[in-house]
Amino acid sequence: MLNASIITIGDELLIGQTIDTNSAFIAQELNRIGIWVRRRVAVGDVYKDIWEALDEERKQSSLIIITGGLGPTADDITKPLLCNYFGGKMVTDPGVLEHVKYLFEKIYRRPGPILERNLRQADVPDVCTVLHNARGSAPGMWFEAEDNRVFISLPGVPHEMKGLIQDQVIPRLLTRFPLPAIVHRTAFTAGMGESMIAERLVDFEASLPPHIKLAYLPSYGMVRLRLTSQGPDRETVENELLPFFDQLKTFIQDVLVTDTDEGLEIVVGSILKGKGKTVATAESCTGGYIAHLITSIPGSSAYYQGSVISYANQIKEKVLDVPHETLLAHGAVSEETVIAMAQNARKLLGTDYALATSGIMGPDGGSEEKPVGTVWIAVAGAEHTATLLLNLRFDRMRNIAQTAAQALNFLRKFILAHE
Repeated sequence: MLNASIITIGDELLIGQTIDTNSAFIAQELNRIGIWVRRRVAVGDVYKDIWEALDEERKQSSLIIITGGLGPTADDITKPLLCNYFGGKMVTDPGVLEHVKYLFEKIYRRPGPILERNLRQADVPDVCTVLHNARGSAPGMWFEAEDNRVFISLPGVPHEMKGLIQDQVIPRLLTRFPLPAIVHRTAFTAGMGESMIAERLVDFEASLPPHIKLAYLPSYGMVRLRLTSQGPDRETVENELLPFFDQLKTFIQDVLVTDTDEGLEIVVGSILKGKGKTVATAESCTGGYIAHLITSIPGSSAYYQGSVISYANQIKEKVLDVPHETLLAHGAVSEETVIAMAQNARKLLGTDYALATSGIMGPDGGSEEKPVGTVWIAVAGAEHTATLLLNLRFDRMRNIAQTAAQALNFLRKFILAHE
């Protein structure tokens, strides 16, 4: 097993101004080809801290991937530091220089001459292999250390980093190292907590060979169960892992959503598409978040018609025809209101199903009768309507995400029950 470390550089990561999504993407891509990420480290734009991180991670891993600090400003110190670290000198790479000029003259088309600081993006250590960055001006750099460690420096801009990983880094790693196969199989469950599922699986988990690991990944009322194994080739590992995965599914059949690692929006979309049905949403407290999840899937136009974001009561009345008397008697956050929202959205948008939400996301707006976290969900079909009451306890953003997940799962179960 080849171990890797990921070092992300930037003060903005340490103060929480920017969320580190680079590490997650890199880890996924490395794991896919059989490289195990042993450590992830974040350091600020401090020369000494970056140098010490390099020293420490080369003790832990054979592959060290660094992102960030390659821009044209004074706080971008990664490139000169790496030049010193590997005992090189800075030189101008003709290919990178030509690419930088092309970007600024033909793509960006900014007025005036190219700044000297932008042209200096073509300066690289003479001890590295330059990795072409087709999406930006900062090249990637590949260093081979005397102790057989490989260091790879990439831009911190996610779009550029992803292009370099996929187009340059992964192909080179596949030829540079003999890599094992790492295989995952994931089951996605809903309706049962992590601890109760673990209780069911005590004997199964104890029966697994030492090289097959079971991981529990809870999120928003759902639990993913991932079996992982590794070996010399993918086919052998998959053939060994599959019977254990089939056995796992028999223990969780009543709460199993899907036996592939995909989100509820994909699962629901596949069901709708397979049955030739359509859905619309009427969202109040989730403010269009469910619509966002559904439409993030390519091809969702085949089954998703649209949404009414009826955040204000007047929109509930004027657009969705929720009776004024219903809102007066029961309030916006009520079973009666979401039933009317779902039934009327289905008629308004001409769909087979409609999903509606109304609730109090917080941090204020609650009452003794309806505290923060009270949410009503409704699903309406041509002949049936069903409702679900949630009593959440999280902050605003997590309440919204939790509601969306629960609503999509409720829609999934409704369709399966009535089709």
